[in-house]
Amino acid sequence: MEYQFSLEIIYLIASITYILGLKMLGNPETARRGNLIAAGGMTIAILGTIFLYNGEIPTLIYSLIGIAILLGTLIGWLVAKKVAMTKMPELVSIFNGMGGASAALIGLIEFHHYNGETLSIITILAGIIIGSISFSGSMIAWAKLNGTINKPFRFPKYNLVNNLIFIVLILFSAYIAWSGSSSQLYLYILFFGALAYGVLFVLPIGGADMPVVISLLNSFTGLAAALGGFLYGNMVMLTGGILVGSAGTILTFAMCNAMNRSLVNVIFGGFGDTDLTTGEGSSTIKGSVKKASVSDVAILMNYSQRVIIVPGYGLAVAQAQHAIHELEQLLEKKGIEVKYAIHPVAGRMPGHMNVLLAETSVEYEKLAEMEDVNPEFANTDVVLVIGANDVVNPAAHNDPSSPIYGMPILDVENAKQIIINKRSMKPGYAGIENELFFNQKTSMLFGDAKAIIQSLISELKGM
Repeated sequence: MEYQFSLEIIYLIASITYILGLKMLGNPETARRGNLIAAGGMTIAILGTIFLYNGEIPTLIYSLIGIAILLGTLIGWLVAKKVAMTKMPELVSIFNGMGGASAALIGLIEFHHYNGETLSIITILAGIIIGSISFSGSMIAWAKLNGTINKPFRFPKYNLVNNLIFIVLILFSAYIAWSGSSSQLYLYILFFGALAYGVLFVLPIGGADMPVVISLLNSFTGLAAALGGFLYGNMVMLTGGILVGSAGTILTFAMCNAMNRSLVNVIFGGFGDTDLTTGEGSSTIKGSVKKASVSDVAILMNYSQRVIIVPGYGLAVAQAQHAIHELEQLLEKKGIEVKYAIHPVAGRMPGHMNVLLAETSVEYEKLAEMEDVNPEFANTDVVLVIGANDVVNPAAHNDPSSPIYGMPILDVENAKQIIINKRSMKPGYAGIENELFFNQKTSMLFGDAKAIIQSLISELKGM
């Protein structure tokens, strides 16, 4: 009884650290500390579960648990330490998939321990289905983000087929639960069926929607973990799962709102599929593109009073975050006001640009959200767009036939002068041309972002 009471106190403390850590993640200034606090809570919850368990545990089991923890810690630490910021979305997908796989495996192992208990069996089967979908779906999301799968795969009537598979999974699990069947074969059929559905669920979704998909799959993993907590009567597992699930759901809808699209449209639509976005208005823009040299841009910036920088995925690919921070500091020394305009879905995952710039110690006050910065573009002398594309495309306002029409964007076109740094004229993730490239106020500065910015710095230092 004493052990059980102590364990419940530990679980309570851990649950509080999860809530506190999640709250602190909402601000880049406190995010690192919040992450460490939540990780500390998870650590004491794991240790408490192992050493305060009220039952007999063979020494061999303790040894296996210790080895698993050491291996997992070592692998996780090495992977997270070495991963480039550009690969962080892929890492998030993999880690999220591992959580789903764990929930599914727990269900496979525990099924026979609860045979005859209908509510527990329903909980286990739900955990297997949701966890399996989260795992296989996350692996496909990783492959899309990594470029291993570079095109959405659509087979005839895929929506109908996917929905039928999902209904079959629900009906089959209901049969297992209410028939009281203990067949291991049935369980594995359900498991592999859910894995297949996870693959088919994510395969048709375009790459531009991967931030939304990652958030959605993250909420699935949280729900699967919460089901595990309910099964075991484990309050800390239940709390953690609920927090992850609800946060993932909220973030999913926030991403959808940022793109002015419904979740149904994301799942069943074709955004990000270049084969599906070649309709009227997507490749018929007429006009000339004006090129600029580094010297031209340096002179323009040197005589500006206000500069807004719009970072995109190209900045991350070039690993130019430190260079852009140096440029920002140099401009400020010259008395020029500098801000960063951050679109909610810039990059490859929610908050990607915020994390990237926080790595270089950019002051949080300089990171302006879309709603706050849009009115300021009209009074801005120069906007420097680095690697961003769809989030600054005026077609979202001007072209009803465009697949991104209605999507809230950064109103870069209102600035006095626009400089766009890209490697080429290649379209963004939505697969459509950018009207902004042909704007009379726009100058294209082609080249690697890091090299271009470093050249700009050198030019400005000489002025």
